[in-house]
Amino acid sequence: MILCADIGGTNARLALAKPGTAELSGEKHYACGEYSGLAPILADYLAIAGCQPTAACLAVAGPIAEDGQQARLTNLPWFIDTQQLARLVNIPSVRLVNDFAAAAMGVTAASDDTMVTLQAGSPLPTAPRLVIGAGTGLGMALLIPEGKRWRVLPGEGGHVGLSPQNTGQLAIWRALHDLHGRVTAERAISGPGLTAIHRILSGQTTTPEEIAHLALVDDNLPARQSIDMFLEFYGAIAGDMAMLALARGGVFLAGGIAPRLLPLFAASPFLAAFNAKAEHEVLARQMPVRVVADPQLGLKGAALLAGP
Repeated sequence: MILCADIGGTNARLALAKPGTAELSGEKHYACGEYSGLAPILADYLAIAGCQPTAACLAVAGPIAEDGQQARLTNLPWFIDTQQLARLVNIPSVRLVNDFAAAAMGVTAASDDTMVTLQAGSPLPTAPRLVIGAGTGLGMALLIPEGKRWRVLPGEGGHVGLSPQNTGQLAIWRALHDLHGRVTAERAISGPGLTAIHRILSGQTTTPEEIAHLALVDDNLPARQSIDMFLEFYGAIAGDMAMLALARGGVFLAGGIAPRLLPLFAASPFLAAFNAKAEHEVLARQMPVRVVADPQLGLKGAALLAGP
């Protein structure tokens, strides 16, 4: 068996998989903030699983070193070294991949019943696909078709500069700039970004989960305004990245936030912002846009990236 892990800034999900497949078993979740690093999580999981995998593929939220053996997580004070981990948990081969590389590969194994179409577009099966997702941070990766297989190109598009497109967005940008200096897309399009937008617009500081709850259950106007601003930023950057890659194969919204906000997308400015590409609006409208609600996306991708 192969040990697969999807390690974000908030949660770590672990499972076992048969080599060369996305068939998962023994899935277990951990709250990252309760642990000093990844090794104690892996040790606990293996003790519970009662087996010793022959290999591990760990999808982590952060850039991977050039040698592929080390990573420093973007939103956690964790440094991961594969050789050290292999010794500590007695697994012969440990591989690191970017978490959105895994999410992207997971899209190739996700079933249609885990996806919701926001824009049908006119998909081209041989064109690149963009996978983008807001959670603790903002991740992005591309899927490039190579014959009957897919090649994953991970990126750090969440750290490109945020470009305000109207006066409302400019006010948010200015407030974020006062706090952080350079304003990246992730400053607005993430869980902490939603909290920041809500604080700027309403003067209230609360969690992204509570903001979503107020907008969904109570139809709270300040919360709904904050989410509309969040989704407008989200749509704009997703459209910009899709134009950059000419993602006629489709744009897939992963991460934890989009599935939670699904009932709000239709009446939100997301698609208008996605398609607002001036003379290239027709091209933007040809790109399919789908929300992926498969919670095992990263684990399935890690299993496939582990190889046979």
